[in-house]
Amino acid sequence: MSLSSFLLTAQGSFYLKNNVSKKIKFEFTNNLIIIPLEINDVTLSFILDTGVNKPILFNLSESDSIDLKNTKTFYLHGLGAEGKIKALRSSHNKMKFGDAVGLNQDLYVIFDESISFTPRLGVIIHGIIGYDIFKDFVVEINYSSKYIRLLKRDGFKPPTSKKWQTIPLIIHKNKPYLDAKVSVSGSQELVKLLIDLGSSDALWLFDNKEKGLTPNLDLNFHDYLGKGLSGPVYGKRSKVEDFILSDFSLKSVNVAFPDSLSIDMTKIYKGRNGSVGGDVLKRFNLFFDYTNKKLYLKKNSFFKAPFKYNNSGIVLEYNGNAFVKEEIRMPSQFHGNSVNNSVDNSVHVEYRINHRILLKPVYKIVELRESSNAYGSGLRKEDILININGKPVYDYDLTEINKILYGKTGKTIRLKIERKGVNMVFKFKLDDAFKKNEPSN
Repeated sequence: MSLSSFLLTAQGSFYLKNNVSKKIKFEFTNNLIIIPLEINDVTLSFILDTGVNKPILFNLSESDSIDLKNTKTFYLHGLGAEGKIKALRSSHNKMKFGDAVGLNQDLYVIFDESISFTPRLGVIIHGIIGYDIFKDFVVEINYSSKYIRLLKRDGFKPPTSKKWQTIPLIIHKNKPYLDAKVSVSGSQELVKLLIDLGSSDALWLFDNKEKGLTPNLDLNFHDYLGKGLSGPVYGKRSKVEDFILSDFSLKSVNVAFPDSLSIDMTKIYKGRNGSVGGDVLKRFNLFFDYTNKKLYLKKNSFFKAPFKYNNSGIVLEYNGNAFVKEEIRMPSQFHGNSVNNSVDNSVHVEYRINHRILLKPVYKIVELRESSNAYGSGLRKEDILININGKPVYDYDLTEINKILYGKTGKTIRLKIERKGVNMVFKFKLDDAFKKNEPSN
């Protein structure tokens, strides 16, 4: 789920010496693009998010020595349970993204520890940036090869291959929107969607009975949708039969309908019906041209990948690090036969067991769908994972663990957890999130 918009102020432009930048490699985690961004000569990790107007810094530690310029206290509205949150507004900063340099750049710094992507992604994230990257260039995003390129607008030549399609963009308050079609319960509807690189989901739709945008009655379940700025966001997950973008058609696409309490419709762009996020966008290679209000897209190798749901119902979060004692086997003695005295030249090695202390990541269950087999087996929120299917959980990163939890229905999962200092073992089968199964263990 993307972060909200903020008060706009005048800001300097990014400059590129050549017509096109070198390829800027990005990390792709949980359908989100993570880019390296230099701020005042310090390299940090940012999420690229078309749903945000200004760069926002958070999750800073003492090791992140950033010289922030011209700071003053500022309140960002729409953040936090009380409707606003205290931040520092900093101006006249230097930013560098690949070959592009921007001077006189504004950014906001939030010190609220609850606003952070790091725990949910399992990798360090320092902030988010959006419009400032897209406003000065044509931006190529190649999901297949995981790179971004910046192209000067006057030197950009639109792709001419028939494999590419062109879609008109609507730029409203520095955010991009497009028109698409969805088929829900047999009825095809035209929808206006925010292009939301900061969302890991496929589609979000706002419940609208008059327009026929409601969850399929026979194919939905209530679930945790994501962490909003005021806390967890819940809603219903379902499927749309078709999602049509220009001449491209995607079948059986995941869709989330957020609860009405999670969305302030008074602040939503008039006519907007929802968002299209990373789980759809990753299936295309893209050129964003904000100036000429055009999006060029071509399907890539991810296009036919199935849309999956979390069949375990478990949402994990990185919960810091802990010291772990790990066994290592070291050779202590060698016994061998002489070549002259025996035809048996085998060597026998005796090992001794040593230990070493390592710092490893810790993962905690922070959300758990109550209709899931995992909940029925006895697992609960706040449980700390120790191992999964017999292997230490710290041998995996969060993305690898989630691949296991998103596995096929019927697959058996064994989890060893720690709860209030007591180790416990649970076994359950991945269920179909759409079926209200009796707990199976």
